[in-house]
Amino acid sequence: MFSKKPLVPDHIQNLKPYIPGKTIEEVRKIYKPSRISKLASNENRLGCSQNVKEAILNSMKVIHDYPDPISLELREKIAHNNSVKPENVLIAAGSESIISILCRTFFMNDDHAITGNATFIGFFVQAAVRGIKLKKVPMTSDYRFDVKEILNTIDEKTKMVYVANPNNPTGTFIGKNEYKTLVEGIPDDTLLINDEAYYEYAYDKEDYPRALDHFRENVVILRTFSKVYGLAGLRIGYAIADESLITEMMKTKLTFEPSVIAQHAAIAAYDDREFLKKSIDVDREGKKRLYRLFDEYDVRYTESLSNSVMIILDSQDLAEEFNQQMLINGVILRRVDSFGVPNAIRITVGCREDIDHFESVFQEIMRKYRFRNTPVKNEI
Repeated sequence: MFSKKPLVPDHIQNLKPYIPGKTIEEVRKIYKPSRISKLASNENRLGCSQNVKEAILNSMKVIHDYPDPISLELREKIAHNNSVKPENVLIAAGSESIISILCRTFFMNDDHAITGNATFIGFFVQAAVRGIKLKKVPMTSDYRFDVKEILNTIDEKTKMVYVANPNNPTGTFIGKNEYKTLVEGIPDDTLLINDEAYYEYAYDKEDYPRALDHFRENVVILRTFSKVYGLAGLRIGYAIADESLITEMMKTKLTFEPSVIAQHAAIAAYDDREFLKKSIDVDREGKKRLYRLFDEYDVRYTESLSNSVMIILDSQDLAEEFNQQMLINGVILRRVDSFGVPNAIRITVGCREDIDHFESVFQEIMRKYRFRNTPVKNEI
């Protein structure tokens, strides 16, 4: 008789899955608020370019055909815009899909990965899905990646280092000198994954390091159409890396991702520079308003290069209560305990009406709670 084997391996049984923020439909059904502002998922609350909508309608003519498996037109467009070759670009169903591709392409035996202990939960989940040991380095006191400690943690079994720059959920970033130290300090046989999901919000800041300026054979850059381009619901993103790495990643990518509709939409979005600028302007104005509000009430926060702001409360219990009270009043925020910051809340920077709503509910709730925080800012 054969011994009975478990149908599900231990690392999957023990996996803590990604739990998304509440949907508008859930909140409307449960709390029935007069208005709902969804500020939980770092989506572009402006929506997307009008050109995208037209492209989607046109794509309906060919949805009976399989998508282009290499997304050639979009690949060439991204390559040209970033002064690389098409062979340096891979298109997939969002950054999380690319993280999954990285995890199943490059890890062997007891290889492990290193990242910060308060960063994108998608990397935590995808590493766990593959049973990859993950070493989480504590962030600095101002919620930034500790580059020195990351480098000190690398050993002969380190296959990958993951950083998000700007980081999610903190909005903080690794500066130019620190990033140069990181790139130069990582061994050639260790991959550096630089997740630039919020690149468009950050690229023109003086001390923000553009990863392509430090392009090396072991560096993989991730970007997405889910944020500033407003295509979160279509699932499409891309990686830029050395041709040798892209070649191997193409082998493990799901053949026909992303969809026909997503490819057409991304091409249209990428070409609309006016909508891109408008989205960035709305984000920056919204952050200024939030900073003023938090300063007025002495609520601690991190200045952000992403399209969200993280506030830090005195305790996990207070964060839970604050989040719940905002939710009851129709403002959907994101608790980030699963990201590694249990006493914090992430607030997506919405459009003017969203910020008006947030501010009104926030001020009402402040009358019920007393905060003694001193703002801690990452100067930009």
